Amino acid sequence: MAKRPVPKYDFKAFGAAIKAARTGRKESRKKVSDEMFISPRYLANIENKGQHPSLQIFFELMLRYNISVDQFLLETPPEKNTQRRQLDALLDGMSDTGIRIVSATAKEIAEVETEGS
Repeated sequence: MAKRPVPKYDFKAFGAAIKAARTGRKESRKKVSDEMFISPRYLANIENKGQHPSLQIFFELMLRYNISVDQFLLETPPEKNTQRRQLDALLDGMSDTGIRIVSATAKEIAEVETEGS
């Protein structure tokens, strides 16, 4: 029986998002590889060449960097994109004082953007 022709998914955008998140956290490829028990070359190939990660590694990277896979896999816009998920993760670690500062800053940005429209 012949194999059903299935186009392979292009993981280049996912790899680029992982690399951006990793470098944004100032984590070296070696550090991440050691913590995830994978080779630095494997991680480099995922980030730079769009190598298909195993499902387990895909899942771990997605969770580690709060990456929204919806933006890569779905045609409809995601409810929360990667930047919003990463912001949520930062907010979860903030004190009440930090939350108040971020809220005041966000309100000010919204007002300035409204005035500019």
